[in-house]
Amino acid sequence: MIGVGDLRRGIVIELDGRLYSVIEYQHIKVGRGSAQIRLKLKDVKAGHTIDRTFQAGEKFNRVRLERRPVEFLYRDGDTFHFMDRETFEQFEMNADMLADAAPYMKEGMTLDILTQDDIPISLELPFTVDLTVVDTPPGFKGDTASGSTKPATMETGLVVNVPFFINVGDRLRIDTRDGSYIERVTS
Repeated sequence: MIGVGDLRRGIVIELDGRLYSVIEYQHIKVGRGSAQIRLKLKDVKAGHTIDRTFQAGEKFNRVRLERRPVEFLYRDGDTFHFMDRETFEQFEMNADMLADAAPYMKEGMTLDILTQDDIPISLELPFTVDLTVVDTPPGFKGDTASGSTKPATMETGLVVNVPFFINVGDRLRIDTRDGSYIERVTS
């Protein structure tokens, strides 16, 4: 058991029969009442987030998940195929288990998989990925200083708003947490 005061970002707990990862933690102390803890939780299997408030004395079951490196091999429709980098065993996951990770994944990339009792629960992406632009409207001379953006389709199908100077074939660093453009990558 883990007390609500010991919760921190990244800890996985069991709540109402489901596994949740703590995304945000906020301690609230009001006047004469007891302290409350406001949590933003992400459902580990389904991928959606919820906001919940708890009293300071509540306790939860802490879930121990094993993290292993895996390589994304290929996609076959809604099925994604992976290989464990340590045992070389191959396994597959459905698109609904990946939540919003699929648009950031390209063949050959290394990810971390979270398992509970050798059952795949979810994937963790790196904070950034480098993807190539396959389609974007052309930029025009003089558009570089305006601060405006245009849509760009990446090699995985992800659409990102980018500055006007970005062209087809450019490699971009994308933040996987919010899908935003970070910088152009020279390789």
